[in-house]
Amino acid sequence: MSATTPRGRRLPLVLRNPSFGRVWTAQLLTQAAGRMFQVGAVWWLVGFAGGERRGLESGLFLMVSTLPAVALAPVVARVVARHAHRTVLAVAAAVAGAVAVPVALWAYAGDLPMAAVYTVGLALAACQAVFDPCLTTSVPELVEDADIEAATGFELSTQSLAGLGGGLLGPLLVDAGGLPAVVAVCGTAYLLAALLVASARFRHATGTSDAPQDAQGPQVAQVAPDGSMAGEGAHGTPSAPRTLRQILAGLPFIRRVLLCFAAANLFTTAVYVVMPLYTRGVLHSTGTTVATLEAALGAGTLVGSFTGARVPGRPVAVGSACLAVMAVALGLPGLWAGHATAIGALAVAGWCVGVIGVRFVALFQRLVPTADKPGFFAVMQALLGATFPLSSLVFGALGDHLGARALCLVQGAGLVPVALALWWLGGRARPDTPRTGTGDTATAAHLTPAGETS
Repeated sequence: MSATTPRGRRLPLVLRNPSFGRVWTAQLLTQAAGRMFQVGAVWWLVGFAGGERRGLESGLFLMVSTLPAVALAPVVARVVARHAHRTVLAVAAAVAGAVAVPVALWAYAGDLPMAAVYTVGLALAACQAVFDPCLTTSVPELVEDADIEAATGFELSTQSLAGLGGGLLGPLLVDAGGLPAVVAVCGTAYLLAALLVASARFRHATGTSDAPQDAQGPQVAQVAPDGSMAGEGAHGTPSAPRTLRQILAGLPFIRRVLLCFAAANLFTTAVYVVMPLYTRGVLHSTGTTVATLEAALGAGTLVGSFTGARVPGRPVAVGSACLAVMAVALGLPGLWAGHATAIGALAVAGWCVGVIGVRFVALFQRLVPTADKPGFFAVMQALLGATFPLSSLVFGALGDHLGARALCLVQGAGLVPVALALWWLGGRARPDTPRTGTGDTATAAHLTPAGETS
């Protein structure tokens, strides 16, 4: 890119930064593959293989598929902090592919035991639990500081694109070729992702930058438990990595925000159990409808990821408002059943998820000290995912006793107190903002004392 090119005509980040483009494409492939397997397997259980307890069986599968992100958080933090990020990403994707491909061949040769389906879901989720926080931590190694918001938007859009692509293809592949077709496509996607990551260039691939020191972007100061800043010595030497407990203790405001979103996830993530049950029990439809609902959710999240930075207001105010809108959207199909209602409600809910993700992850990228980022993003994934297994199991079990419309109302009602709690937090708590005068002027320029992006 020529230095004389007008800023308004700059190419998108994934095109003018080939390494980031490859890694982002790899993330898209891995998350789409994982989502495809999850949605396809759940529809396979609800529509074909499940018995009278199909709700519990599908919920149990989703619980198993989400446990690694919680259980492996301390291990993931250590792995990401101690090893070259390109190696971690490539190995995680390659292992997932090495698990999926043989299982696909087994499935084509004969019936796949239920235990094998659960095992594949557990293995793919474990690899993804390593891949996702490692990639988030690697963003400053792939882009310049001025591109962090753009990179965050692309990174967060991946989940919505994965939901749009993987969620759309999963049920359709099950209807067309059964579960073996889904597993085969997943394995291929993971192996291709490993090749893309291996071909990318990381500025800190061996723990030190290949670029000059002043090209690494500003270092975020560390937030002490009392709200003061620490983390770098007088000569700019980074402090020793802190434990996961110390990281959260030093970020009280962020910790409370994460707890609010973890509570919200107890109700929002239940949509992945409720959607197939709603399709079968209320809409009396096929995998095509499940794919359409997944696509609506993914498309809404995609739009929210790219428009979230333009929504005015403080992050906490925006987050609480989005949770309130989600409460209405998720409860609406329980009051007015129909294809159009469900599609519109999921699109709106997805948009809210995208907006929340962009506003808060971009804020965390600025506030969390560089040395703490591997541990923090592993903790973030664990906290936000901690309620997913419980949500899947509880709503799956409830699905065998309550109608799908009642489950929609439970989802909406559960989000109301969480939205109020986050709104109250925004008016009472003091954000963990970096102080000025530490050389981090680029970070300070993006924040106000209230934690508001300028």
